[in-house]
Amino acid sequence: MYQYDTYCGLYCGACTIKKANEDGTLNELAREWEEDPNSLVCEGCKGKVTCHYCIGCPIQLCNREKGLEHCGQCPDFPCERLRAFDADKYAHHTGVIRNLVAKREISTEEWLEGQAKRWRCEKCGARFTWYDEFCLNCGAPLYNSVKEEEYIKIARPK
Repeated sequence: MYQYDTYCGLYCGACTIKKANEDGTLNELAREWEEDPNSLVCEGCKGKVTCHYCIGCPIQLCNREKGLEHCGQCPDFPCERLRAFDADKYAHHTGVIRNLVAKREISTEEWLEGQAKRWRCEKCGARFTWYDEFCLNCGAPLYNSVKEEEYIKIARPK
């Protein structure tokens, strides 16, 4: 069973690995990335099987130890670990704190519905991933994680 909700505030429905697991292109992705396809099998961090990039995630382990659904429920939110994750070199991590604040204000189900819409091409409705620049279905330009990170940095200067 695939799960798109995470502990850290990411939306796994926009993950390249998760999408490849679901649409049957995992072997192609593994060849492209020069990875063992078995190491990329993933149901999401709340699933039974997690890809090697997420195994042992300290954010996941912390939430499980505390019995939390996500970091936004923690009295220490946002902790230094989460702040560092939000500000690291990966564009798709930017905004996780904002996502968790939203999950505190609305239900997780409502947040997931919003994310499902956000990660679909506005022109044709095809699902896309964090780093896709153009829709693989219709070719339309996409508002991906890189563009979102650029906007967030402008909107929230240090």
